[in-house]
Amino acid sequence: MVISETKLQGAFIIHPQRLEDQRGFFARTWCNREFSQHGIKTDFVQCNISFNKQAGTLRGMHYQAEPHAEAKLIRCTMGRIFDVIVDLREYSPTCTMWVGTELSQDNRCMVYVPEGFAHGFISLDDNSEVFYQMSTHYSPEHSRGVRWDDPALGIEWPVEVKTVSIQDQKYPDLFP
Repeated sequence: MVISETKLQGAFIIHPQRLEDQRGFFARTWCNREFSQHGIKTDFVQCNISFNKQAGTLRGMHYQAEPHAEAKLIRCTMGRIFDVIVDLREYSPTCTMWVGTELSQDNRCMVYVPEGFAHGFISLDDNSEVFYQMSTHYSPEHSRGVRWDDPALGIEWPVEVKTVSIQDQKYPDLFP
């Protein structure tokens, strides 16, 4: 694996390294030792799948508040998505900055989202599926979000947003 830190401290893009032969390929996607060396939490307690019927489906920007802040490991297992993370840590020099990357069934890359970040994505293909590993259990009373189109964040979504949930539309701007 190649583990590359983004411009947001503690957030990483993980690229599997393929060992290919006539059968296909083999690649590691998880190594507790390597992840720990980079400060990546490895004590995931829950996995989720998100299936998105239509390209242009946006989900986000979600996070959980303390004491149930969560780290996530995100991978697109079918289709393609544009995945976005936003640093919401008040003490961080990159607070309110975002990073976006394409995750796909072809590149098999993953994004590690540390605690204190909002996360969201837009599907680039019909029938896209996203697999999440979470460091804490879902806590509805700690579930939060910020608007995906908040001008203070200035996220540049690569395609037109066609579908977004009512709940995601109701999230507040970061600085109302």
